[in-house]
Amino acid sequence: MNDLYNMLTPEFLTVILLPALIGGIAVTLCSSLLGVSLVLKRYSMIGDGLSHVGFGALSIAAVMNLAPLKVAIPVVIVAAVFLLHLSEKSQLKGDSAIAIFSTSALAIGVLVSSKAGLTNDVSHYMFGSILAMSREDVLLSVILSMLVIVAYLLLYHKIYAVTFDEDFARATGTNVRFYNLLLAVLTAVTVVLGMMMMGALLISSLIIFPSVTAMRVCRSFRSVVLCAALVSVVCFLLGFFLSLAFDTAPGASVVVANLVVFLLFTLIGRLRSGN
Repeated sequence: MNDLYNMLTPEFLTVILLPALIGGIAVTLCSSLLGVSLVLKRYSMIGDGLSHVGFGALSIAAVMNLAPLKVAIPVVIVAAVFLLHLSEKSQLKGDSAIAIFSTSALAIGVLVSSKAGLTNDVSHYMFGSILAMSREDVLLSVILSMLVIVAYLLLYHKIYAVTFDEDFARATGTNVRFYNLLLAVLTAVTVVLGMMMMGALLISSLIIFPSVTAMRVCRSFRSVVLCAALVSVVCFLLGFFLSLAFDTAPGASVVVANLVVFLLFTLIGRLRSGN
């Protein structure tokens, strides 16, 4: 704990800690909002698949000395669109398509980085390094996160309809394919942003945990969304500051905080239902 007090200098607070907190909160909010629809549509592991595509893109960007986010975001968006098309039109189901994308992209990323001798340089893309994010990365993360949140709020009712009953939504004139595509694109952007914080191996936890946690105690779609957003921010802050206090990996600490809250909400839900 003394190391934490010694580390909290004005320069550390303003240059490193504050930007990390702002960027982290923005990304966790995006993940939790999109996660509710993805979990209910049984497509929650898309975050895991896209994160591995992102790792491959980030590795190639590092080898070519290009801006990582500016390369990874369009690549992962294209992958999300193709993945959605593949799962709809081909004989491959969603989980099979995601598995193919995950293993292939991860292997390409590892091969490229190892061949170029940059394995250590890109390792933080695998496990996350929120305190190492540059000011430019944080600014881009916040801007894109705000755009994702605004788009979600403006199209909330359409997303709600597509999430629960695509056939009914289609019958009422809703362009189901467009909104599924929009969800995929928004998820792709969020996954790439979250990788800088959580890493390719842990980003799916930001999408899955808050949603399933909220579903333990909430019943309506709106209450689940609001609860998931609150849980995501609280768990991020808890895990982040615990990682500083005990010198642990921030991404893993956030996941453990989510796990503890999930178990707590599960217990509360069972007590309320009398089971």
